[in-house]
Amino acid sequence: RLAWEQEWDCIDLVEKWIGTKGICTIEETTAIRKEAKKAVKDAKTRAWKAYINPVKAEIKKVNDIYDRIIAVTQFSVEISDIKNKLKNAYNPLLADVIESVKSALRILKSERTNPQIELENWLKSKNQLGHQRYHTHLYLEGQYSALDVPEVSAIYSDDSPLKNGYEILNTFFDKSFEQNPYLVAFGEDVGQIGDVNQGFAGLQNKFGEERIFDTGIREWTIMGQGIGLAMRGFRPIAEIQYLDYLMYGLTPLTDDLATLQYRSKGQQIAPMIIRTRGHRLEGIWHTGSPMGVLLHSLRGVYILTPRNMVQAAGMYNTMLQSKEPAVLVECLNGYRLKEKMPDNLLDFTVPLGVPEILNVGTDVTLVSYGSTIREAEKAVKLLAKDGISVELIDAQTLLPFDRYGIIGASLKKTNRIVFMDEDVPGGATAYMMQEVLEKQKGYFHLDSEPRTLTASAHRGPYGSDGDYFSKPNADSA
Repeated sequence: RLAWEQEWDCIDLVEKWIGTKGICTIEETTAIRKEAKKAVKDAKTRAWKAYINPVKAEIKKVNDIYDRIIAVTQFSVEISDIKNKLKNAYNPLLADVIESVKSALRILKSERTNPQIELENWLKSKNQLGHQRYHTHLYLEGQYSALDVPEVSAIYSDDSPLKNGYEILNTFFDKSFEQNPYLVAFGEDVGQIGDVNQGFAGLQNKFGEERIFDTGIREWTIMGQGIGLAMRGFRPIAEIQYLDYLMYGLTPLTDDLATLQYRSKGQQIAPMIIRTRGHRLEGIWHTGSPMGVLLHSLRGVYILTPRNMVQAAGMYNTMLQSKEPAVLVECLNGYRLKEKMPDNLLDFTVPLGVPEILNVGTDVTLVSYGSTIREAEKAVKLLAKDGISVELIDAQTLLPFDRYGIIGASLKKTNRIVFMDEDVPGGATAYMMQEVLEKQKGYFHLDSEPRTLTASAHRGPYGSDGDYFSKPNADSA
């Protein structure tokens, strides 16, 4: 109410200013205000009629079916009561009609008449309508969907150079900015020093401050800039320096970016990439892995978790061929690890929602992603010495997650499964477990209880000892 009163106070001040400037008289502004009120009221009336008239038509249709049911059912009294309740309801909505029909069908479950079948078909059509209205367009459908970008494998040759991870990304961004004039990148320290891990080193000098630039320490507005630029045809890479600090920019992401396609029925898009880095370092800050927070607040945005910088480049390629938004979390401890640079650096793609089997095994399935994969690889070698064969799977992306049931098929073979990451308990590992056991029906293939291996239920403490005791590693049991 206070905000409403303040708004009207502002309008009054504007009217007085207009009058003092001789732009128009008080009588004229009063007439404009009355006309605006009438226009809004008329629009409200038209909108309500446009919604409620089809509902009234459905009520008549359902009541006609009720009449035919009452003529043949042993539950005529009960169905008559349901009909009268719907008839006497004040401004019933479609949901009220559906609730009425479901109540009737529960009573009629022991019968099978033609009007009852007609009522069931009516309900089925309205459920389909509800799905179409309320459960579509969360992600882009059809052309330019990231899920439809063709997979192109990385190509290596004897001449493929061995580079530090940051050098691979630097080369990738350099070539990408040459190829795509709409690509821009910005964030804290991205421009002058080329980001804290040197992925953009030297690129501001080459491409200019208009395309690669620094911002203040203000994650909220960095995200806002990215959304605005993306909606206007640019391809922004908006950087959050460390994954922990994405929390300061979460509000515009969850309120605006994640809902944009959904609330506009796919008519508006904002294909921005949020670039950040996290995992596996030591200390309360810069080390977090709040993947559960992202998973539960950013449905509508893809969450990409590459295990190394080559995979990151492939995911960037995928997203830049699409017109959808994503958060891409690079491995903070991977920038100076050596990797082979693909010969087709700008062309290869990593498909979203397609896990990769890194080690074939028969005794247990181990699922992880990001930096934790390297710890999992160590564990696989240790367990092999004890005769335990581990099938190691990199989930690669959390949203979407395993679109083709690759992990479920592995569980069907091994009958045991462990989900590992360094989020807190109940975070991304719990999410992955539900996806596999419930959605992929993996529960029916278990010979022992499923396990999650996570970080402790607190932020990472200081020092290597703190890291060892607080996050999962190859020695964890």
